[in-house]
Amino acid sequence: MHILVTGGAGFIGSNFIFYLADHHPDWQITCLDKLTYAGNLETLDSVRNKAGFDFVRGDIADRDFVNDLFSQGHFDMVVNFAAESHVDRSIEDPSIFLKTNVLGTQVLMDACRRTGIRRFHQVGTDEVYGDLPLDRPDLFFTETTPLTASSPYSASKASADLLVMAYHRTYGLPVTISRCSNNYGPWQFPEKLIPLMIINALSDKALPVYGTGQNVRDWLYVEDHCKAIDLILTDGQDGEVYNIGGHNEKANLEVVKTILRQLNKSESLITFVGDRKGHDLRYAIDPAKISRELGWLPDTRFEDGIRRTIDWYMENRSWWEHIVSGNYRQYYEKMYRNR
Repeated sequence: MHILVTGGAGFIGSNFIFYLADHHPDWQITCLDKLTYAGNLETLDSVRNKAGFDFVRGDIADRDFVNDLFSQGHFDMVVNFAAESHVDRSIEDPSIFLKTNVLGTQVLMDACRRTGIRRFHQVGTDEVYGDLPLDRPDLFFTETTPLTASSPYSASKASADLLVMAYHRTYGLPVTISRCSNNYGPWQFPEKLIPLMIINALSDKALPVYGTGQNVRDWLYVEDHCKAIDLILTDGQDGEVYNIGGHNEKANLEVVKTILRQLNKSESLITFVGDRKGHDLRYAIDPAKISRELGWLPDTRFEDGIRRTIDWYMENRSWWEHIVSGNYRQYYEKMYRNR
């Protein structure tokens, strides 16, 4: 099996590569990543020199490059993690989100059609469903919930999902889509909520919280997400969407206070800032379909996962300090300048 993992130097993509290397050691893995600000080659150090692993730097929206890569690679499956994913950045500049998340997905699928693959898997997000009211804890997103995007980011991901399903119906491309809740765990870029709060707390810096901090998210430990995608690849049905949720709904303020307690830091570090434009109130996924059809359930309670995550950031300071300082961007040039 030869699998192409796009966006594999990012948070979830790199964790998925580690998962594949452990659970499918006979698979050949090619990682394609543009190495934007959120892609870090240092993250892949543990697998970079392993037999059967190959790293390629490139842009999924570059049609000529992607076509050449597919002609050489002879891939059996493609898992598309590559995406611009930060909501605040999408509000500032939506254009790059449309280029990467929509046009890049189209370029990949066109290459898949041309070369023939067993499966194209699109990694989506629960944000395509919009949000739920805080006073209706009985409501959950299902695979049939209408797409109601709130931000340029979620609109670009919803557009990509619709395009994936159109390629399945029009061209018969074998596809699956997963839509996950908020991931957390090792190797997450420091601009995201949990790593940002951990890093700031470790340095006794202010912890900025949007609005009143009552916005609710369903938290999914990244390894549980990787297990779910692996099941979808091997046992999922073509043309199907699978929601992946953690059963761990927490208000943002509760998450921040949990981190402070674990680190024995004062809640006086919390600083409330102006709310995000169009800030979604609540996300909550019903993963009944993937549980019923593929036997998946999340293994990690939030209390355990957040402890592991905090410990990881405390034990791997050099990784995130390189990112905060910007030095990680020099790593690629050092490793590949003369290759």
